Amino acid sequence: MLTHSQIWKAVDQLAERHGLSASALAKRAGLDATTFNRSKRITPDGRARWPSTESIAKILAATGEGMEDFMQIVVARPATNRAIPLLGLAQAGHGGYFDDAGFPVGAAWDEIAFPNVGDENVYALEIAGESMMPLYRDGDLVVVSPTAAVRRGDRVIVKTRDGEVMAKELKRRTAKTVELRSLNPDHPDRLLQVTDVAWVARIMWASQ
Repeated sequence: MLTHSQIWKAVDQLAERHGLSASALAKRAGLDATTFNRSKRITPDGRARWPSTESIAKILAATGEGMEDFMQIVVARPATNRAIPLLGLAQAGHGGYFDDAGFPVGAAWDEIAFPNVGDENVYALEIAGESMMPLYRDGDLVVVSPTAAVRRGDRVIVKTRDGEVMAKELKRRTAKTVELRSLNPDHPDRLLQVTDVAWVARIMWASQ
């Protein structure tokens, strides 16, 4: 039998999988930002309040996940930790850390313990500086998958062929260009030619 806490925990984990808070997930799905607030999970008289099937359907559509994926999260056993590669974002533009497809290579990476999320290719980057405020702060970690599908609205790490590495939101991608929205409103959006982009990888989780 599914429990109230299992369903809500799965909503939270789905948000984390896509690098979002529960409120940001609700907004992406076209719901009120407070839909998944913890205060909304219990009624004023103390009864358990369940997320509606409509709201579940909307967050699955917004993240590109299926109901089968969601149920796997619901019934999953607690994840065990494993070591994943760790690198400072400022170092990532230097040669020798990634192959041509954006997978980590070489022995210079550090490691951190992270729950085994079933994607053996994930790695972590440590944010440096304030250029990605207010979303990512100095010292935050973002966990990145070079194999996950990337869709409009996803937060991504992008590396250009001249070695620039940046965290942005994918605004639009065509056969010729990649449009990126800056996470910090003080920094301009970017329009890159596809031929100038080495790789784009999706941010799956952040440590804020």
